[in-house]
Amino acid sequence: MKLVIGNKNYSSWSLRAWLLLREAGVPFEEEILGFNEPDFAERARRYSPAGRVPVLCDGNIVVWDSLAIAEYIAEKFPEKKLWPEAHAARALARSICAEMHAGFAHLRNRLPMNCEASLPIGMFEVAVQRDIDRVLEIWGDARARHGSEGPFLFGRFTVADAYFAPVVWRFTTYDVPLPTPARAYVETMRGLASMKDWLASARAEKDFVAADEPYRRHR
Repeated sequence: MKLVIGNKNYSSWSLRAWLLLREAGVPFEEEILGFNEPDFAERARRYSPAGRVPVLCDGNIVVWDSLAIAEYIAEKFPEKKLWPEAHAARALARSICAEMHAGFAHLRNRLPMNCEASLPIGMFEVAVQRDIDRVLEIWGDARARHGSEGPFLFGRFTVADAYFAPVVWRFTTYDVPLPTPARAYVETMRGLASMKDWLASARAEKDFVAADEPYRRHR
């Protein structure tokens, strides 16, 4: 398997697929297409007609879009139990992943993922705060139902945790005030060896996107 991803500092969609593979213990090769590279779109289209990352290549099978990749991995490796086993819990997990996939536009746009930065804001626009509150509601509901089974949203690590991993970095970067249960979940996620490895790689890139960070020195 090969996973084609973007810069680790910024690519929230890439993080989801990468983290899921790592936590599942599935061996894979990674290829990074830098967002600053002039041929990024051309190179991405060599793997996917969408011209975006992430893209999973498994022999002659190509899967793009992070949610499709998550479903493919879960289906290919059923023994990894990447979705909750209980029918109701699995339905809830799929629902919140789909909501994350399609929504939270204000959170995405105003608090873009930037793993290695510390950019405390203090106050958030009303629309952004609503998105934050909804994330906290999702986390609180999942933990209330399944918290006794382990430290992740559904007890053990699942696709849902991979899907909300970029939010963990957003909340950290922008120093979002969190209630104690949400803070504990953030620390659980940040404590994963895979998340630490992702952060270390993001910090080592030094490949800043000028449009997002004009105050940086660029190569």
